[in-house]
Amino acid sequence: MKNENPFQLALKTYRSVLFSTIIFSIAINALMFVGPLYMLQVYDRVLHSRSEMTLAMITLIALAMLMIYGLLEWLRSRVLVRAGMRFDEMISKGLFSRVVTSTLKQPQARSEFALADIDRLREFFTGSGLIALCDVPWFPIFLVVCFLFHPLVGWIATCGALIVFALALANEFMTKKPLAEAAGHGQAAQHFANSALQNVEVIRALGMETSLRGRWNAMHRSMLEKQANASDRAGGLLSASKFVRMSLQTIILGAGAYLAIEGAISPGSMIAASIMMGRALSPVDQVVGQWKQFVGARMAYRRLNQIFHDVPEESERTALPAPTGNLTAEQLVVGPPGSRTPLLQGVSFAVSPGEALAVVGPSGAGKSSLVRSLVGVWQPLAGAIRLDGAELQHWNRDELGNHLGYLPQSVELFAGTIAENIARFKEGVDAEEIIKAAKMARVHQMIQNLPDGYETQIGVGGRQLSGGQRQRVGLARALFGNPALVILDEPNSNLDSEGEEALAQAIAELKAQGKAIIVVSHKMALVALTDKTLVLADGRMRGFGSTRDVLQPKPAVPAGAAAQIENGQNRSIA
Repeated sequence: MKNENPFQLALKTYRSVLFSTIIFSIAINALMFVGPLYMLQVYDRVLHSRSEMTLAMITLIALAMLMIYGLLEWLRSRVLVRAGMRFDEMISKGLFSRVVTSTLKQPQARSEFALADIDRLREFFTGSGLIALCDVPWFPIFLVVCFLFHPLVGWIATCGALIVFALALANEFMTKKPLAEAAGHGQAAQHFANSALQNVEVIRALGMETSLRGRWNAMHRSMLEKQANASDRAGGLLSASKFVRMSLQTIILGAGAYLAIEGAISPGSMIAASIMMGRALSPVDQVVGQWKQFVGARMAYRRLNQIFHDVPEESERTALPAPTGNLTAEQLVVGPPGSRTPLLQGVSFAVSPGEALAVVGPSGAGKSSLVRSLVGVWQPLAGAIRLDGAELQHWNRDELGNHLGYLPQSVELFAGTIAENIARFKEGVDAEEIIKAAKMARVHQMIQNLPDGYETQIGVGGRQLSGGQRQRVGLARALFGNPALVILDEPNSNLDSEGEEALAQAIAELKAQGKAIIVVSHKMALVALTDKTLVLADGRMRGFGSTRDVLQPKPAVPAGAAAQIENGQNRSIA
């Protein structure tokens, strides 16, 4: 049976809570008749009879009913808040996974903003916006009561409601487009700022701050202009709505006084009719006041529904045995997500447990594309990648990650402690496993020399560490959990001689333990440690075999690839 969309399932669950909210709203709105009825009794009975006992009794009854009213309001709010938290819990896990998947497939879509849509929708479900919608159905009931007082009172209330509702519709049509444009510009500005601040050192060092600030400011100003346009329109309409409300109160009192003078209604009915008209217009007025929240919640609903629809939930995978590290690529064709244009094609190779494979080639040869496909980030356009005979997409994502060690060319650490980063932020990890990975990466002593050791907070992106330290901590993270396959992309790009020696020892130890290793490098000293070499150029495989044979000066090996390796070695020596 096909799994139901978690977002729609959460909404379906919330509908039962909404039904309870409607029940509460019925009782709450029924108790709103207390005020008009109390005023009616005071003016028409108490003042004429001058009975203090009657006044005391009806006052006590009114206060008791209002106390129940307050209790029901509190319970309704409490139920909505708890239901909102439950709604958040039901979709947050699935949403985060879908945002990750969507970002990998379509980085330009800025799917990360969907995470904020949960808060926007939850706030609507638990706030005054939903309560206003629940109260709106009571509008015709209050209106009927106004007609019961006198038809003139009912028609005044009806005309006022129509005017207020017309203003609400005008608010929708006049602000919908600028609000949508403002949201788009705001997201673009935020995304640009987040991307820029990830490279804050480059910005300051190259004097790019003024230029980037100008670009961000232009995007931000576009958002402000659209938002100001919408706010001006909404503000004008809201002011008009308030003017109508206040004018109607005056008109209804004047009409009530006229009817009382003519003897058509009693003075008490005049006051009660004024209060009742206010009750009738209150839900409509609340809808006008909460219109921005309605629009925001509707946009959030559409975006969340879209991402849950476009990115299906990963199906449950049969748990596969722990791999030994046999990796094969069969006529592999790789391209970026969303494109059918290959960046790498016709690649076939194999690496066995205890073997190390070097991937070399000039810039633009397709090395990064190959690595992205080997770790499961990019799906092959054609061909297959198999780990112990099973294609990568047959593995559960988290299970595959547990058997995979990956050190990217640009090491990204996360805000937290060094221990948390090495442990991949897994809960309940034995400290011995963390130290074991650090020792294998030869970084244990370096960590011990830091002020707080393994508990050192490294900040966002690990900026409290140097480039070499980040790379070595990243290597320890790659080796955590005793992975069967280790993929290292330029692992010594930021290392000094001591770090390179530690890396060489780690690779030798991994080979001795029977791990399969793939190393992307330009440096001959590191390539020489491998058993096999794959040469790439212009997105194609130009050579594959034992490292000793492939790197011999033969015509089969592109001179550019060999020259790049030699140049990398010369640069490292220099």
